[in-house]
Amino acid sequence: MTASQSIEAPQNGARAGVAATGLSALGVVFGDIGTSPLYTLKTVLNLTGSAPSADIVLGLLSLLLWTLIVITSIKYVIFAMSIDNDGEGGILALMALLGIKKQQRPAIVALGLFGAALIYGDGAITPAISVLSAMEGLDVAAPALKPFVLPATVVILIGLFALQPLGTAKIGKAFGPIMLVWFAVMAALGVRGLLLHPSVLLALNPLYGLRFLASHGMTSFLALGGVFLCVTGAEALYADMGHFGARPIRLAWSFIVFPSLLLNYAGQCAIVLDGASTESNIFYQLCPAPLLLPFILLATVATIIASQSIITGAFSMTRQAIQLGWLPRLRIAQTSQEGYGQIYVGVVNWLLMAVTVGLALIFKKSDNLASAYGIAVSATMLMTSALLYIAMREIWNWSFLRSAAIAGAFLVVDAAFFLANLAKIADGGYVPLILAASVYTVMLVWHRGMNAVTQAAQQKGVAVGPFLAEVAAKKIARVPGGAVFLTRTNADVPPIMLWHIRHNRALHEKLIVLTVSTLSVPWTKPDERLTITTLAPNFWRGTARYGFMERPDIPGLLKQADAAGCTLPLDDITYFVGHETVISREDGKGLFGQETALFALMERNAAHVSDFFRLPEDGVVEIGRQVAI
Repeated sequence: MTASQSIEAPQNGARAGVAATGLSALGVVFGDIGTSPLYTLKTVLNLTGSAPSADIVLGLLSLLLWTLIVITSIKYVIFAMSIDNDGEGGILALMALLGIKKQQRPAIVALGLFGAALIYGDGAITPAISVLSAMEGLDVAAPALKPFVLPATVVILIGLFALQPLGTAKIGKAFGPIMLVWFAVMAALGVRGLLLHPSVLLALNPLYGLRFLASHGMTSFLALGGVFLCVTGAEALYADMGHFGARPIRLAWSFIVFPSLLLNYAGQCAIVLDGASTESNIFYQLCPAPLLLPFILLATVATIIASQSIITGAFSMTRQAIQLGWLPRLRIAQTSQEGYGQIYVGVVNWLLMAVTVGLALIFKKSDNLASAYGIAVSATMLMTSALLYIAMREIWNWSFLRSAAIAGAFLVVDAAFFLANLAKIADGGYVPLILAASVYTVMLVWHRGMNAVTQAAQQKGVAVGPFLAEVAAKKIARVPGGAVFLTRTNADVPPIMLWHIRHNRALHEKLIVLTVSTLSVPWTKPDERLTITTLAPNFWRGTARYGFMERPDIPGLLKQADAAGCTLPLDDITYFVGHETVISREDGKGLFGQETALFALMERNAAHVSDFFRLPEDGVVEIGRQVAI
């Protein structure tokens, strides 16, 4: 083997790895934005009239193409994906990087949290509008089937959510190849339309879009809300960066997704200029009649894949929020050992299903749902641009003028789309805002409640020296074995140990007080995950550190304790956890009454701490206590 051959082999392997990862990303990252041609141009044409002139069509196409370029290619692919939190992306990871890792800054945290809450609102609408749009192709192929469009949509949506507990590891392997076929077919149909009216490519000149905005008054402003639908999945490129890496996503977007979207939107506009009716869905008019039913089937599968991506994204974001302390502990099931992202969160799944099916039944048509769509994503993108400006200044150390020029341009574009989408509030735009406000309220109340519980516990601590002296003076029995006391306090003897002594009159020979901390990074190094300090002979304090993308495993972690000088008998350990009954403070200085009630409700229904930390079922002692917050 020559030197050149020995060098070439790893390069070929690396290229193959990037290609395979990029193919997988097609089925997860690009489902939402990849199915937007189903309804975007149809929605825009509904806003501009049934018989648009050539100037209007070229202006709309120009806006669509340059929106994809500016928001997706430039803002997200080039800039946002260059700012990561130890490899992870998305608004929550960016919030953790800027608002927590750097320093505690409530305004940045609020921006990030509300942006995440808005994504939940969008996530409920995406499956409904995508599947409805695909099924409405039946009306084009066979008008007699129109009454069955809504029932079929509801059945598909219920089936999709019902399958979530089984996981998607096996069928997920087919998502990428199916979406590759989808993008190839969309591109081919776009070329077919372009051949009918090639002059539509003049819309690549941005002046057509600017001229449309300047000359059509309120109509052009309202049309922006419809144009924005072409980039509703752009946030996923950034959010899923940790799963696939930046390079495969960038390559898949640049060489497959963006060209196929460009060709398809151009093809749709070309057949409009060629005289196609705008009364029915333009997207399906690109397809030859004999192939329409197979194409509708392919579109339906593509929208199911897009919906699956949204649901999986909601599960992942929920886990991040739980780890960062902004949502109650929920039962998270790992549905596959092949990928960390293969999880299932039952509460989120069934709530999303109820809202999604409800929206489909209430709005009935994709045209109606389009009015509710977009405002949540445009608000999230606006907040992301604000955070990007801070990142440019603090992470990249750019000058004020340079940061303001680039981030300011993004803010202007995002603000224009957001204002245009505000016009949809009365027609359904209130739906994602209400959903987002509800999620944000839950996040805020849970975080405030947990802080209040921690502060209340810290006020009742006792120093180690006096505690051990009291144990000896009262001749408290010391029993064989080890005990692990899980606590939120970072100093002194925790209240749970005091209550254990008071009620059980005994104490194990070897003790460790363990605090679990979630860091603002996605992953921690194994050798930095556990630190042990000796408080007294056979009495230690430990701190377990996990990233917000990791699932804690306390028994597994304690296997490292011996190396740190903590000689716990691993085969004879009892775990002590507290179970708080939350009540209101009598002095009126705690949380508001309704806040306390909501927090208490969430705390009662949260997953048990032993499940969350993977504690053995037969080795846990739960000590109940009242905590006034």
